[in-house]
Amino acid sequence: MKVGIIGAGSVGSATAFALIMRGVARKVVLIDANEKKAEAEAMDLAHAAPFAFANKVKAGTYDDLKGCEIVIVTAGANQRPGETRIDLLGRNVKIFESIIPQIAKAAPDTTLIITANPADIMTEVALKLSGFPKERVIGSGTVLDTARFRTLLGYHLGISPQSIHANVLGEHGDSEVLVWSASDAGTVSLDKMAEEIGKPFTKEVKDEIDDGVRNAAYKIIDGKGATFYGIAGALCRICRAITNNEYAILTVSSHQDNVEGVKGVCLSLPTVLGKRGIHQVIYPTLNAEESKALHDSAVVMKEYSDKALAMISEK
Repeated sequence: MKVGIIGAGSVGSATAFALIMRGVARKVVLIDANEKKAEAEAMDLAHAAPFAFANKVKAGTYDDLKGCEIVIVTAGANQRPGETRIDLLGRNVKIFESIIPQIAKAAPDTTLIITANPADIMTEVALKLSGFPKERVIGSGTVLDTARFRTLLGYHLGISPQSIHANVLGEHGDSEVLVWSASDAGTVSLDKMAEEIGKPFTKEVKDEIDDGVRNAAYKIIDGKGATFYGIAGALCRICRAITNNEYAILTVSSHQDNVEGVKGVCLSLPTVLGKRGIHQVIYPTLNAEESKALHDSAVVMKEYSDKALAMISEK
């Protein structure tokens, strides 16, 4: 599979590394406004390839995206310490106006994966600017948030995160929804399992896990300036599901016609991914509190998405 990555910064280069070392992509094209940076990263990555698979990595231009099955957009303004993803909106809309049409022209049949923040809103912006069908414009969504949730649950219960079924839905950001009610492992609800092993999910434990998931990015950014390993792993997993036609269920973000009464908004729901991009969206079973939280998240996303789309139309 040939994958294009727009943005050779920390997220873009870490993603390229993950794709190469896992053998998910056989060809990777790195594009960045800083051509010297892209060339240096491509050279460094190419030197790692012999230790994994026979991959080809190069720095290129938008014309080099021809034939890419997937183009990942990591380019965007960096999230600053203390800054929310929503704060990034205006700056990143302008960046997308310059790059998305070029991608669509060079690779009209590709699947777009958007990870620039605020990810859900920028997925809606990319959908508008590309003119692609909604099945081929995918946000990285809460795939990483879900991994964080499962990791912390696994730590608490003493079991592998890979054996836990628990999802984070809605916004990739402050209003995301941790779905406790439908979480299980080995067909047993996590609440029941926790009680049986003497590690109940008290309010204090749930609050601590919620904070660890919801505020992880802020803590990482405060400590080292950016998050990139986690999201690189998430993007690699999304790409693998598509290229292998896995029909895997991942909590990616995509355009939804109706979420808890909110019309036309991008956010994360359990989604079946394969060669055609999005094959199916599965609407989750939620309790009343989670349904309201998902509604509230959709309202937030709709408000800012409308603002972002209006920015485009004003040009």
